[in-house]
Amino acid sequence: MMLKLKKGTVIFRNPQIFAVDTKLVVLERVLTKLFMLIYTDGVSLTLKVKKEHDVKTLTEYVELLEKDGLVSNAEKNFDAVEDWLRSNLLEMVFRGNVIKEKVCSLKPMHLLSFRIQNLKYCRDYNTSDQLYLMLRSCPEVLAGLKQYLCKGWDVNSNSLVKSADLDVDTAGILYLVKELKETKTLNTKDTPEPLLKKQSDLFNDDVRRLLVYQEKLPRSVFIEYFKILCGFHLALYTMKLVYLLPQMVDQGRIDVEDDWTMIVDVTDDLNSRISKYAKDDFEKNENNYRRYIRATYSIDVVQNWLSRNNTKVTIAQVLQKIKDGLSEEYFNIRLQDVLSDLPDVSEKEFDKKDYEEQFKYFKDYSSFQKFVYLLESSNLGFSQYKYLRQFIDAATMKNSPSKLLADGRSRKYPRRGALGSKLLETLVQILVLEPIDGGNYQSKSLSIDELAQLIRSRYGLIINGVGDSRFKNADVETCSAFKENMDAFKNKLRQIGFYTDLSDACLLQKIRPRYNFN
Repeated sequence: MMLKLKKGTVIFRNPQIFAVDTKLVVLERVLTKLFMLIYTDGVSLTLKVKKEHDVKTLTEYVELLEKDGLVSNAEKNFDAVEDWLRSNLLEMVFRGNVIKEKVCSLKPMHLLSFRIQNLKYCRDYNTSDQLYLMLRSCPEVLAGLKQYLCKGWDVNSNSLVKSADLDVDTAGILYLVKELKETKTLNTKDTPEPLLKKQSDLFNDDVRRLLVYQEKLPRSVFIEYFKILCGFHLALYTMKLVYLLPQMVDQGRIDVEDDWTMIVDVTDDLNSRISKYAKDDFEKNENNYRRYIRATYSIDVVQNWLSRNNTKVTIAQVLQKIKDGLSEEYFNIRLQDVLSDLPDVSEKEFDKKDYEEQFKYFKDYSSFQKFVYLLESSNLGFSQYKYLRQFIDAATMKNSPSKLLADGRSRKYPRRGALGSKLLETLVQILVLEPIDGGNYQSKSLSIDELAQLIRSRYGLIINGVGDSRFKNADVETCSAFKENMDAFKNKLRQIGFYTDLSDACLLQKIRPRYNFN
């Protein structure tokens, strides 16, 4: 029977490790919250809203705009106005359900889109905090992104810039929010450095490359690419953290070797040859979930102990302390506190007899190890395991065209790494750019093999394992599976318009950039 501990016995979420309270999230809502943090430089806001936003109140805003002479013929075509709001400007919960449908927020097309949101429907469980921590570590990228997202609005005068070249939807958002106000609170969010610094730098480099396209791409396409990048890097960051954090605790240091890799199935076929290897690879990642939860609890309880006198303690100091050894007295007291709250005899609840059974095979464990094990195997640890799976599913945009993860509806087809066409398109747009002197970029052509190798070296995603050190002793079946995967990779590049067969010669089979920056 599972031990039920009180919520808050030990707080799992630790911004110095991972700022996200892992739950099922929607990336559009994450962007809305991220835009708010970018706009305020990390300071929390209070929105001045008299009542809940709905389609009716927003059409009333349009009426006011018409009275001011900023919109024409809206009153005569309110059905069209409502359809435009629903389809182009609004994020909805329970969309299409006449009874349950509610306005969540404006679509994250502009930095100020956060001004219209219903907070109880627009929740991101601190996911935007993690993205902001990563962006904040590279101020020039954050500044460039803010400048692009704020186009059409003068932050200093808090007014519209009418000369800005904006699409209709973004202009509509600006006119809807221009009279709405917000106030900054005195509460500033904790902004520590990201634990996986290299992964954070990689995210910033991808965003920097994406900003090269800001004058080339339609705004809706740019925002879509940015959303895909945010989900993609959140997923990579989470999976690498799950893999590396237990090693950090074991070795007592942060700078452990990052050798994380994952096979991705590009075929979109649940019964492909490569799917077996992709499923096995992702299963290894999932098998680390419990070790990750144990490692996080280990850091949390030691950090709480070391900082009990309001002393600021870093993760590096905690890891070193765990390696050097811990005092038994404090954790003995914590165990006794748990034991004292348990009933002596009970038929339905976890009692003291069950508590003794819990450590039957762990008699040689220290008090610290027993306490962490108790947290890990309790209802608190189980909920973290369940929600971590949900979060990774959401961040990887599972089974969508932007997917990094796929599965089927039955147990026959469990989770496996995959590469959706929209995600591949986004990555290709980024990887066909190379840095040149002066901090600029130029576009270049890539061969199919070069692109696959670049995705492997940059992100750890394996499309073709032939020649990879992991598969140096691969058999014929494995090599055949990778060949099928590469054929599917080539076909998918053809479908999204980056590759055209001009010759059978490998040297002439090139990925050609859509935009020339030479």
